[in-house]
Amino acid sequence: MASLKESAEMYEPPTTKNIADLQEVNVDLQLEARTGKNEANEEFAYNVIIVDGEEYRVPNSVLNNLKAILKKKPTLKTFSVSKTGQGMNTKYTVIPLE
Repeated sequence: MASLKESAEMYEPPTTKNIADLQEVNVDLQLEARTGKNEANEEFAYNVIIVDGEEYRVPNSVLNNLKAILKKKPTLKTFSVSKTGQGMNTKYTVIPLE
């Protein structure tokens, strides 16, 4: 059994990565709903996909862009996401791959 010190040194808090961190995303991945709290202790909802045991946040703007692409190309299998900006100025671009 590890000591409190050893456990603290090895501890890594759970994090949610961003869909833009992935090289390629399959359109058939399951979307899951999550909730969290912001700095003001207010609850908010967000969506994630799970890839290799890691959670990746999927912004609503990505879903909206993907919806528009799927209307034109319903056979789309994979895409990637480009992210620019930070915070409230973050913009996401969905790039069809197949």
